[in-house]
Amino acid sequence: MSANRDAKVLAVQEIKQKIQDAKSVVLVKFEGLTVAEDTELRREFRKNNVEYKVLKNTLVRRAFNDLGVTDFDDDLNGPTSVAFGADETGAAKVVIEAVKKYDKKVSVKSAYVDGGKVDESGVKELASMPSKEQLVAKMLGSLQAPISNFVGVLSAMPRSLVIALNAIAEKKAQ
Repeated sequence: MSANRDAKVLAVQEIKQKIQDAKSVVLVKFEGLTVAEDTELRREFRKNNVEYKVLKNTLVRRAFNDLGVTDFDDDLNGPTSVAFGADETGAAKVVIEAVKKYDKKVSVKSAYVDGGKVDESGVKELASMPSKEQLVAKMLGSLQAPISNFVGVLSAMPRSLVIALNAIAEKKAQ
């Protein structure tokens, strides 16, 4: 094998591993971003625990095909960058914000979430959803609310008793 072919095989294996490790993979079309805008976008991705790379379409296509996924063959044309998200919504949120901020310079092609293809409208819906951690926190808050209310009622009873005994003591003192 040639050194070039070996390098490509290795690159495909790395991309395949990133796809398998990521909870979401968003394919992004970018055209005309300035260096400053690109740097700012990459900073947002890093802040949200998303790995953002510009990769060769043929290598990404090969990695998906090796995983048995052929849904993205049509999307992997033209300038494409890939956002590998550590959670289901993080990459989508950053990309949708970038679409709003850099009008016509950044757009969503599609995404790979939970073993399936998600189109552009699906990515927008993913971006509007709260993260898994936020959902768990809301659920725990909902579960904890009745217990907190019950404790409040129980602690109010002794307070009421003390107030009533003080009132009786004051009446006797008069």
